[in-house]
Amino acid sequence: AGIYGAAFIADHRTGAIMKLEKMGEFFDNRLDGYEDHQLNCIDSAKVFYPYTASQLPAAAGCRVLDLGCGTGLELGEYFKINPRAVITGIDLAGGMLNALRAKFPDKQLTLINGSYFEVPFGKNIYDAAVSVESLHHFTMEQKIPLYQKLRDSLKEDGYFILTDYMAENDAEEKAHFMELARLKKELGICNEEFYHFDTPLTSAHETQALLCGGFAKVEHLNQWKNTNVLKAYKRA
Repeated sequence: AGIYGAAFIADHRTGAIMKLEKMGEFFDNRLDGYEDHQLNCIDSAKVFYPYTASQLPAAAGCRVLDLGCGTGLELGEYFKINPRAVITGIDLAGGMLNALRAKFPDKQLTLINGSYFEVPFGKNIYDAAVSVESLHHFTMEQKIPLYQKLRDSLKEDGYFILTDYMAENDAEEKAHFMELARLKKELGICNEEFYHFDTPLTSAHETQALLCGGFAKVEHLNQWKNTNVLKAYKRA
C-alpha cells in the first residue's frame, strides 16, 4: 500500500481495518451514494446547505468561487436563489465534477479538476467565495496561504462563506491530528499528498487562520452541532 495508493492498517483501539485513501479517489469511489450520505448522515445538512446558499450574493451575473464543490449540493440551492450566477468550482474528484456538470447543463459553470491549494484564483475577480464540508482535512499552516490567495481573488467588497465541520475544543482538534500522524507513520506514508482523514480546527482556530490570511473581519453566523458557518470579509 503506502504512498502509491490506498493504505490499510489495523486500528490499535478496535482491531478494525482502517484505510487511508487519496482525497480525490476517496470521493470518486463514493460518487453513487455521496449526495444521499451528505444529506441524510450529516446532522442538519438539509438545513445548512440552503442556509449557506442564502448567504451568497443574489445579484444576477455575480461571480462566485466554490472550493471543493463536489456535486454541487450548495450550488443547487444557490441556483434556486440566483439562477444567473457565474460559478467557478474546484475539486480534486473528477467524477464529482462530471456529475455536477450533468446536473446543471444550462448554468454558467467553470469546473477545474485540481487542488485549490495549487490552482491560481486570480485577483479581484469574485463577488464571493464558498466552501462546504471540504476544508476540515487541512492544517492551519496549509490554510493560511490558501486564505491569502482567496482573499486576493475577491473584489473589494467580497466575502467568503465557510460552512464546515469544526472541532468542539482544542483537545479534540489535537487528537485528530495526532491520530492522522500515527496512521501515516505506521503506514510509512511520508509524502505531502492529501489523504482523506478528518482533522477539523476549532472555530476559534479557523477564525485565526482566516485573519492571518488577511481577511479584515470574521463573523460566526450559525452552527448545527459540529457544523459551523463563518463569514470572512475582505475589508471591514
